[in-house]
Amino acid sequence: MKKHISAIILFSLDAVFLNCIYYVAWWFRSLAELFGMPPFLGSSHDDFSLVLMLILLILWYEKIYTYRFDFWEETRLILKALFLSFVIVLAFLMLNRIEMSYSRSFIILYFALLALCFPVFKRVSKKIIYHLPYFRKKVKIVGNAGQKKLLVREFEHNWYLGLHYCEDRYEAIFIATKNMPIHTLNEHLNQFAKETKDIYILPYAEKANFSKANMIEYFNIRTSVIHLENELLKIYNIVLKEFCEKFVILLASPFLMVAHIIISFLIMRDSKGPIVFPQTRLGKNGHHFTCYKYRTMYPDSHRLLEEYLQSNPEEKTYFNLYHKYQNDPRITSIGRLLRKTSLDELPQFLNVFKGDMSLVGPRPYMIDENAKLADDAKTILLVKPGITGLWQVSGRNNLTFNKRKELDMWYIQNWSLWMDFIILMKTIKVVLSKKGAQ
Repeated sequence: MKKHISAIILFSLDAVFLNCIYYVAWWFRSLAELFGMPPFLGSSHDDFSLVLMLILLILWYEKIYTYRFDFWEETRLILKALFLSFVIVLAFLMLNRIEMSYSRSFIILYFALLALCFPVFKRVSKKIIYHLPYFRKKVKIVGNAGQKKLLVREFEHNWYLGLHYCEDRYEAIFIATKNMPIHTLNEHLNQFAKETKDIYILPYAEKANFSKANMIEYFNIRTSVIHLENELLKIYNIVLKEFCEKFVILLASPFLMVAHIIISFLIMRDSKGPIVFPQTRLGKNGHHFTCYKYRTMYPDSHRLLEEYLQSNPEEKTYFNLYHKYQNDPRITSIGRLLRKTSLDELPQFLNVFKGDMSLVGPRPYMIDENAKLADDAKTILLVKPGITGLWQVSGRNNLTFNKRKELDMWYIQNWSLWMDFIILMKTIKVVLSKKGAQ
């Protein structure tokens, strides 16, 4: 019952919002006449209601009213639904050669406003609805303690899911299968299938993103298989990724130039030495390349470090674990700020244009770190390193070297263009907040 009430409320709120954006688009389009655009000849709201219904139907088909996705997955589904609706509306009008009551400019404006505002509206509406205990879905978690702890923490911090962990009177079951014998899993399935219709299984294979996998049925032997592909190794995706990244850099180039002038002035004023610091790093297929960064250290950094380590030998142990020092004496005042905000990596946009790096990718590892990559180097060095990446928005410098490797491996094996978009958005948050993200 609760599930249906929640779905109806969310559906109704979205219907109201779609209508509100209609009037906002109408106002903007009418206002554009003041700047020389032709008069707006829109018809009545009733004529546009079919477009609104089409959007709502596709959203329902994408199951955003019946499943509880996180913000980024639901945003992807919303944008997908809006794109499909937009294409269907334009195709219908053009193929049937119907005289449009609404201009193409109005339709484009309406869908553009929805793409910008709809995800924000969903966050606000769900924040209000899921703040009420009645609409939070109670779930029980059984199985592996580590996976259970991870889920409980996610449910506590990610309010967008509207899920609440409890041991009794639950509405759904999560089965964490890591290290679970198959007979135990079957027992859980038999038991909980009698108690609830919603059963979620966390797969043991943590390094694979099964949400993008294809299920294939072999009927004759009554078996299904899971098909996984490494999308980042396809030529089409490599070209698409590079095109999108360079297009983003071109759009941002005026802001990058202003930032470069300001940062260069601050570096020169703070200490003597070059503005940009070149360093050799590991690139695609293990090839060495010159990676550019803003200089963040004093020119006599080696002497400063030696004196510091003699007085603080415990820093050597810390460095072996995290590959950084807690209080590095070599870093300048402005350098500390640049590193904290990751702005020291802005010159690497030049590396992207040269073809040495990507905008998003694994870390550009140091030459002497090649041995520490061990067998993982075969995967990590298959692609170009990135200015930002999953490692940077998942804890940044607070991660151990091995954890960074794991994140880079997961990124490469489960890449998607949408993942790159999420990482870029989270990178902006990291830079503004001056700390890592989850």
